[in-house]
Amino acid sequence: MKETPQTDSKKLLLVDDDPNLILLVKDYLEFRGYEVLAAENGREALELLEQHTPDMIICDVMMPEMDGYAFIERVREKPQTSWIPFLFLSAKGQSQDRVKGLSKGADVYMVKPFEPEELVAQVESSLQQAKRLMTRSQGTETESTLHVPEGVELTPTELKVVQLVAQGMKNQNIAVQLNVSQRTIESHVSNMLTKTQLKNRTELARWAIESRKA
Repeated sequence: MKETPQTDSKKLLLVDDDPNLILLVKDYLEFRGYEVLAAENGREALELLEQHTPDMIICDVMMPEMDGYAFIERVREKPQTSWIPFLFLSAKGQSQDRVKGLSKGADVYMVKPFEPEELVAQVESSLQQAKRLMTRSQGTETESTLHVPEGVELTPTELKVVQLVAQGMKNQNIAVQLNVSQRTIESHVSNMLTKTQLKNRTELARWAIESRKA
C-alpha cells in the first residue's frame, strides 16, 4: 500500500529513456507522496510541459531525439519554466560531466547507480530551497501589487539573468556563471527595471517568480 500523499503534494517530471528506471523511480517517489509524470526523452518532456507545470524536473543526460543538455536549455530559456528546480540523473560521472551539467543550468547532478533515499533527500532539499527563495523574493512586499506594463519582452540573455536573480544570486556571481563582466549584468538588470518599471532587484525577482504562474 502506498504512503498517503502530503496535503501539498508536489508534482515531479521524470525524464529517462530506460523504462525500468522510470518504473522504479516513479514507484519510489509516488510511495513518498509525490505525483510523478514521466517522459522518455526531452522532446516528449517538452510536450508535457505545455500541459503541466511540475515543481521539479529529474532528467537523464543521454537520451534519443533530444538529450538532457538540449532539454534543459529549452527549459531555462522560457520564463514559464526557467524557475523549475532541475536534477540531472546520469551514468556519466566524471568531473567534467558534472561541471557541464551544472553549467547548463542544473541545480543538482547525481550519478547512477544511486541510493533511492539520497534521491528523495535531494528532491526535498531542492523543493525547500525553491520555497525559501520564493519567500525571500516576496520579502516585506507580499501585500503590495506589482504593476508591470503589458507586453514586456525580455531578450534571451535578460531571461537568463532574471532567472538567476530570482534564485537569489548576486550580479557578481551571475557574471561568473554567464562568463561576462559584472558591468554587463548590471546593465541588463538596469534595462529590465526600465522595461518593467519596477524599483529594485527584489521586485524584479518577485515578478519573475510570479510570472511563471501566468
